[in-house]
Amino acid sequence: MYMHSMTEWLEKTASRIPTHIAVSDADTSVTWDTLENKAKQGGTFLSRYVGHKDPVAIVVEKSCTALELLYSVLYSGGFYVFIDPEQPAERMEKILRRLQAPVVITEKQVEEKVRSCAGESKVFLPEEVLDHPAEKARLQEIRQGASLEDPLYTVFTSGSTGEPKGVVVSHQAASQFIRHFAQQFGITEDDIIGNQAPFDFDVSVKDIFTSLYTGAQMVVIPRTLFAVPGQLVDFLVDHEITVLVWAVTAMCMISAFGGFEYKIPEKLRLAMFSGEVMPVRQLKVWQQALPGVKFVNLYGPSEITCNCTFYEVPSHLEDDAPLPIGSPFPGRKVFLLDEAGQEVHGEGQQGQIAVSGESLADGYYHDPQRTAESFILRDGERVYLTGDIGYYGQDGLLHFTGRQDNQIKHMGHRIELGEVENAMEKVEGVRRACCLYDQRKNRVIGFYLGDLDKKELRKGLKELIPNYMIPNKFICKESFPVTQHGKTDRKKLREEAGITDG
Repeated sequence: MYMHSMTEWLEKTASRIPTHIAVSDADTSVTWDTLENKAKQGGTFLSRYVGHKDPVAIVVEKSCTALELLYSVLYSGGFYVFIDPEQPAERMEKILRRLQAPVVITEKQVEEKVRSCAGESKVFLPEEVLDHPAEKARLQEIRQGASLEDPLYTVFTSGSTGEPKGVVVSHQAASQFIRHFAQQFGITEDDIIGNQAPFDFDVSVKDIFTSLYTGAQMVVIPRTLFAVPGQLVDFLVDHEITVLVWAVTAMCMISAFGGFEYKIPEKLRLAMFSGEVMPVRQLKVWQQALPGVKFVNLYGPSEITCNCTFYEVPSHLEDDAPLPIGSPFPGRKVFLLDEAGQEVHGEGQQGQIAVSGESLADGYYHDPQRTAESFILRDGERVYLTGDIGYYGQDGLLHFTGRQDNQIKHMGHRIELGEVENAMEKVEGVRRACCLYDQRKNRVIGFYLGDLDKKELRKGLKELIPNYMIPNKFICKESFPVTQHGKTDRKKLREEAGITDG
């Protein structure tokens, strides 16, 4: 089957439904034909500075303009790298140093900060890029020299050494995944996708390119609304959102803080979540408020292009039932390996989750050593080692246990902190939980959101897990800090708790 590049997808969709809205934000909306025309204009301008397979950094807030810039980069023959404008200057500088991008595009509000981090890169504002006549012959020449194996985007994830890792994904890998994703869940041009994820986070890839492939409208939800559950639900209702692909923390913001108590987004038909383990109690709040909605648990790190498994959640869930990460998408093989590299098959036996088949990333940008460590050859096949631990349940489905680096040795026992968090969230009165290990003081600290006291929490845990797994200290909080990608910010919690090691 022939795969199209993303600019070809754009042209096909724009020719089919030119006047349909492609993307809207708080200020404006853009039709498919306008998006195509703007992208060709921007691509013509950028092609003066950007060579084949060059990175272009885009440091702007997510918006319609950000999408115009993304496609401009693709028309120029380069690949896009979004960087959150709110990134600390030190981290932004590390990313830009790694990229050595010929061009950085940014907004007036952060232009000075970006220029100080950009080194030798040329820095342009969006209006400088987008307001130029398109040159058809030039763009055609660029396309003739392009390949589906060319990079489409790079997203930077946290590295254990403190140096961000840039995961490089090709047009082919993304198009293979998006076809399966859109078809599996029946997404069409009649849908309206409510975008939560920042564009520098690969969850946004599903919103952006599923919209592109199907013609569905994408609505960019302002990030400020994710701190105000009532207004967030209002937004979903007012914009008649039908599809969500959100981080778990974003969904819990609504369910844990009463977002459904006065209004229900009745147009919603499909809600998918990923990034962290979804607390079953919070998921049930969503199910009770929206009984006609299909809920899907998605799993997969950036290195396998968005997701490799999915689990369609049944309408009735037991409070203590673990939520599987489910079955592989077509074209992928997901399996478990023990410490000797042998495949694990037995029910309940734990192993590292490994992935092969379609849509593996190319590796880490300009980092062959870390690429070789994580992407290995096994029986002649390229395999990505996720660093996640899983097991097969009684249902025959794959379950996620936690990270290899979230497994600790405490009081002579090997403990998965994810298992402790899961137990805490089963105690009545706990909305969310997060556990950290203070190695220097040899203790586990359990943070939680909820309205029960610590003695009651400890008592509830004694019925669920052995004494050696119960945290030594509990800290009740009104909210958890979150990263720019919407996950629980464990680093900030460590700092708040005065944990200085690890």
